[in-house]
Amino acid sequence: MDINWFPGHMAKTLRELKDKMKLVDLVIETCDARIPESSRNPELHRLLGQKPQILVLNKADLADPAVTSRWVSWYKQKGLTAIPCDSNRHTGLSEISRTAIALNQHKTDLALTKGRIFRPIRILVVGIPNTGKSSLINGLCGRKLARTSDKPGVTRQISWVRSGGQLELMDSPGVLWPRFGDDFGKLHLAATGAIRDDILPVEEIAAQTMAQLAAGYPALLQDRYHLEDMNQTPEALVEQAARLRGCLLPGGKLDILRFSILFLDDLRGGKIGRISLEQPPTPN
Repeated sequence: MDINWFPGHMAKTLRELKDKMKLVDLVIETCDARIPESSRNPELHRLLGQKPQILVLNKADLADPAVTSRWVSWYKQKGLTAIPCDSNRHTGLSEISRTAIALNQHKTDLALTKGRIFRPIRILVVGIPNTGKSSLINGLCGRKLARTSDKPGVTRQISWVRSGGQLELMDSPGVLWPRFGDDFGKLHLAATGAIRDDILPVEEIAAQTMAQLAAGYPALLQDRYHLEDMNQTPEALVEQAARLRGCLLPGGKLDILRFSILFLDDLRGGKIGRISLEQPPTPN
């Protein structure tokens, strides 16, 4: 899969973020808890410098909780604070706020000793498309201030959002990078909706993802699609599920595209169950 989706506004955003970095106290990066590594932009990491950082494992309600817990521990070993979060249901938000305040406490104390008037903590919120940045901002602010969508590429410009409390947040467009890495990373980004469906081979994405779930979460896949034989090629799994779901064209031919879209909708909406497509590396 040769995927290269790097619209002009993303390149522009990366340049702007570099300039904005000096205006903020810390950075919150959002990623998808189901694919923490694939959904982190290496270009963003290079921009952060020495700024304190919180990694938000968003959409944690869709991920396997046991795997998410292992990711939190793995990032902690790397010196990075990772917090599972479901922005829509407001779980994890209070921990994010407390952590942000604690990471900035030395600046707050220093300002007070110099007699400066308190100002909110300025936070830059970054991440790739469709990892819930705007939902997170709305949750932290307690009201809908940033535009949200279940499709990537909605936020197009950097803007300040004031919570009225201790946090002042800078919303930014989701930014990918010019060339993606390994095929699994590409597959995971596509399956979870970080890349627009109209530029992808949807049938291939569905087949490869279904095969991964058959290996990692066979019971969930069986319960959802009532498959008769799980030990098949990716393409055969999709054909079997399409037949059992009645996805047929005139003349009885299987409608693979229709089922592929249905499957990806099920996956993204959590209808198959709580799954994680990536596991943390095994300690040596």
